[in-house]
Amino acid sequence: MDQEAVKQEVWSTVQILNRLWAVENKADGLAKYFHEKMVAITPSDRLRREGREACVAGWKTFTEAATIHYWKELDPLIEVFGGGKFAVVTYYFDMAVDMGGETVRLEGRDMFSLVKEDGKWLVVCDQFSPFPQG
Repeated sequence: MDQEAVKQEVWSTVQILNRLWAVENKADGLAKYFHEKMVAITPSDRLRREGREACVAGWKTFTEAATIHYWKELDPLIEVFGGGKFAVVTYYFDMAVDMGGETVRLEGRDMFSLVKEDGKWLVVCDQFSPFPQG
């Protein structure tokens, strides 16, 4: 598979998993896309989340606490390494949610690391954060 096709396959995986939690409200479905040893660094957790179950639980907690009005991924950059077996995906996001009785717009950046195992792309690491203030 050529490099551009691999990049499209990786980006498609990220878009599918984002649709699960952000559009379809099916955070439990993320387990199919999260590696069993996944780690996540989030702005709401002091410590990293370790393992598939902990990561799915984090996304599920968010979707249960918020009503998502829209979700957009912007300006993706996909880099592939290790002979097409490892990828890093970065993009910016824009979303609006109802939380705590008010509508809030959230904007920031996200970085996923994925590995291809048994013919399938799995997230091994995610780090996301809001844009810096100012």
